[in-house]
This record gives sequence, C-alpha cells and structure tokens, in this order.
Amino acid sequence: MTLPLVRIAVLIPCFNEEAAIATVVSGFAQVLPSAKIYVYDNNSSDRTTAAARSAGAEVRNERRQGKGNVVRRMFADVDADVYVLVDGDATYDAASAPRMIERLINENLDMLVGRRVDRDKEAYRPGHRTGNWMLTGFLSNVFGQSSNDILSGYRVFSRRFVKSFPVLSGGFEIETELTVHALELMLPIAEMDTPYFARPEGSFSKLNTWRDGFRILFTIIKLYRSEKPLRFFGLLGFVFALISVGLAIPIFVTYLEEGLVPRLPTAVLSTGLMIVAMLSLSSGLVLDTVTRGRREMKLLAYLSQAPFSE
Repeated sequence: MTLPLVRIAVLIPCFNEEAAIATVVSGFAQVLPSAKIYVYDNNSSDRTTAAARSAGAEVRNERRQGKGNVVRRMFADVDADVYVLVDGDATYDAASAPRMIERLINENLDMLVGRRVDRDKEAYRPGHRTGNWMLTGFLSNVFGQSSNDILSGYRVFSRRFVKSFPVLSGGFEIETELTVHALELMLPIAEMDTPYFARPEGSFSKLNTWRDGFRILFTIIKLYRSEKPLRFFGLLGFVFALISVGLAIPIFVTYLEEGLVPRLPTAVLSTGLMIVAMLSLSSGLVLDTVTRGRREMKLLAYLSQAPFSE
C-alpha cells in the first residue's frame, strides 16, 4: 500500500512496558518505514526507555503522571501531517496503520478510531467491555452521535485536530475528551475495525475498571456541563421545580379548604426550591452564551491549520 507523501508521526505513550515496547516500535517501523516514531515514557521504573531506544524510537519523557499529561506533551512537541496515537502495550495491530492513514487522508477525516475487535479471549476483560459499552452508550445519547468504542487507545489524527485540541484531562479519560471535542465541533470522524490482542507475558494493564471507569464517567458529566450548559442546568432546574410543585400542591389544597397554611417550613422549602430552579435555568442561559463563544474560538483555532491539500 503506497501512502501519500505526508509526514507521519507515531506517538506511543507508555509506562513500565519493557515486555512490549520493542514489539510495538518494530511493528510500526516495519509497516510505516517513513514515519518518525516517538516513545514518551511516563516515569517507568523498568527498562522501557532502553528497550524503546534499542528498537529505534526517539524517546522523550513526561514527568507528570497520567496518560492525558503525556498526550498533551506529545501534541505540543511533535510536528507532522498525520499522527498515529497508540498505546505501548502491544495489544493493537500495527499492520492496520497504513489502511487507517489512507482512509483518513482519502476521506479528509480529522480522527479515525481503531474500533477494537478482540482476537484473544484474554484481550478484552468483561469488566472493561461492559464499562466501555455503558460509557459509549451514555456519550452517544448525550452528544447525539453514535460511537462504538470511545475508549480505544488506537487513533489516527490530522494535523488540524492535534494542533487545535486543548488537552485538559490528566489520565485515562483523555480518550473521552478526544471524542467529545470532535463531536462538539462536528468534525469529520470515523471508526475502523482493528484486531485487538492480549498483552504479552510480563505486561500488565494500568487501567483500574472501577476507579478509571468512574473518572471517565465524571469526565463525561463535566464535559456535558461545560459543553451543553443549557441542557444540564435546565434539567437540574426542571427537577427542582418539579419537587417544589410536588411539595406545594398539598399546601395549596389545604389553604383552599381551610384558609390556613399549617406546614410553613414546607412552604418555605417549596419556595426556595423554585427560586433555585429559576437560578439554575438562568445560569444555563448565561453559560450557553459563554460556551458558544468558546466553541467558536476552538473552531477558529482548527480552521487556522492548513488542510491536507495544502
């Protein structure tokens, strides 16, 4: 497969991957001989750095712990036309990279996600599979566009995407942030099936199903609040207003029947909740205007980067 003459950078974040990193680097060097391969070590305590250098990668370091911090440094440091982001655990298929790059360029996409199709029973643990399914479904419902694997660590990006993406996450929730950024700006993205393998012997997952799953879920909620504030605060206002009305109805009925308000604390609570509901809706309206301006700035940063044709 002959790829167009573009500068390709393979970005590999890793932490304690001595058992896998040489395989990853050599695999991508073989299928993408013209690509520059960067390994960003995140405070490994084993021989990951030495193994990566021996395999031919350019090794750099990021001291702030967390995958999001590593990706932020990668995107800031490396200059290329096409970026391949892949975990350094040898679970992703290097042979799929040329097809992914070719599709990204031919279809003028900004992000192509490698949708994981497991080849080994041990590759995709049931807890991770269930968590990915739940989070993917939640994200699709919130942001209105279907996705099948938002947590995949195998992605190909255009320069436009990388140089206009403000990385805010510090950990494994970075994949969620990447997806939300593309959906909010309505950028052209797609998915492609890629084989997913079990880790080699000696390599262990750093992802904690419950801890990182909750972090990703909280990230989605925070992004929903920041990117769609009118919906978020409008929903909160509706809930508070509904509770307020529910508390007020018996009091109002009693007042009509007896001319008295016997449950004054409840009446005060109902009034307070209705005030909170109105404040929540007002906050959503104000923040929606702010968010629109911020989204326009992101889009302008994206448009300031030249497309492939140039």
